Amino acid sequence: MPSSSKAYKAMLELVDETGTGAIIDLGSGWGNLIIPLAKHRPQRPVIGYELSWLPWLISTALKKALHLENLTLYRANFLQVKLPTASVLICYLYPEAMVKIATKLQQDQPDINFLISNNFALPASKPDKTIALNDFYKSPIYLYNIRGIK
Repeated sequence: MPSSSKAYKAMLELVDETGTGAIIDLGSGWGNLIIPLAKHRPQRPVIGYELSWLPWLISTALKKALHLENLTLYRANFLQVKLPTASVLICYLYPEAMVKIATKLQQDQPDINFLISNNFALPASKPDKTIALNDFYKSPIYLYNIRGIK
């Protein structure tokens, strides 16, 4: 499910608070967030994981057409791979997936600094910052310092 343009803008702004390292999008989909992210942060490595074949193919074609050298896209289940060291993870996933991410971060991801989540909170963790979007639902965007919750 793609995020709204307001959510994308808020997430892009929060990325600037996460240092200078790699950015990983968990479920990069059609490229609606990861393509603008790679374009606007060319100095940072940007990595996307997408399991669905067609969205991955489309975002890969966009990456090539736009010559985004800082963008790497994997067709893989991010829960089943060892994620590389990164400044920040970005996601818009359902609550059960957030539980799985929390478990993964606690068990085998010591080299991740931040997590930005659209709409769904990381279970049993207090966000360092929450932005309520100016939409009908006041949808939240969460920023977590992962180092502080392990």
